[in-house]
Amino acid sequence: MCRVLAYIGPETPLKSLLLTPSNSLVNQALDPEHYPDLQLAGWGFAAWGEHLLKPEDPFLYRRPMPAFYDDNANRIIPSLQASTVLAHVRAALYNSTTVMVDENCHPFSFDETPWILAQNGDMPSWMLLQRELLQHCEDRYLKQMRGSTDTEFLYVLLLSLLEGDGDEDVQRAIETMVHLISAAMEALDLPALTKMKMALVSPNRIIGVNVGLGHQGETNPVGDWKKLRESGPGTDDFALSMLLEPMYLLLGRHVPSDSTSYDFEACDENEASAAVFASEALTDDAEGWSHVEFGEIVFLRRTGDRVTRTVTTLSV
Repeated sequence: MCRVLAYIGPETPLKSLLLTPSNSLVNQALDPEHYPDLQLAGWGFAAWGEHLLKPEDPFLYRRPMPAFYDDNANRIIPSLQASTVLAHVRAALYNSTTVMVDENCHPFSFDETPWILAQNGDMPSWMLLQRELLQHCEDRYLKQMRGSTDTEFLYVLLLSLLEGDGDEDVQRAIETMVHLISAAMEALDLPALTKMKMALVSPNRIIGVNVGLGHQGETNPVGDWKKLRESGPGTDDFALSMLLEPMYLLLGRHVPSDSTSYDFEACDENEASAAVFASEALTDDAEGWSHVEFGEIVFLRRTGDRVTRTVTTLSV
């Protein structure tokens, strides 16, 4: 399963998020803590910053190769700083069926929307499910699809369901999307475990989603993910554990220190000036990190020099 990381806060060197932490996103491509395979199918990031020449637009970088082999990583990243970031390393079957091109790497960014998207996800048979789902998709977003991934199609579907950019609008669209996918699976007799662990990001905002469907397309799968993980890779229980595992959240302050730190310390929400939403904690001990559990959505917003958090259970 892919790895994702989103950040909002004061402008900070990009390397303190992507390169220098002990469990940095680039390191997760090589040695993820909660996933047994390498992340070989590409990577990318988007960043907004006040010192970019176009601060209103994301600086978008995507490359279809393992992040730890990308010679540009150690050249571009140390030159950038940003106040909003969305980054991703892609896990996909490394064989002839996987299309390795820029267009299939996250994050995805379309015109006519403030939102970009990346996810740890998988929607089997998504091309067949389109027979039921395309009726809910707007042409203005479908025309912007360039790749061949389920995530980009989910991006189209989600944007098409949005009736506004408020938190309630996004939550309603997520809930509707989950129900539509479940109904499409039932109508076409294509039930399958589906992961939608998403980060939806715009300047100074992160909406983190931890949701999905069980092996029979059910919207309320249950289980202890740690115990299920013991069954080992390749089993249904292991796959379910990856669906039910939490995402990670840090509220904190930016405290520049040295080149081996990610430069943040956890603090109470009323003092927080930065937030990180991620597939894995950026530190090996996960100290100071909280969980966004399966079935939850978290809304993070930076206003001035403060970050606020709202966590809600999705009605799916």
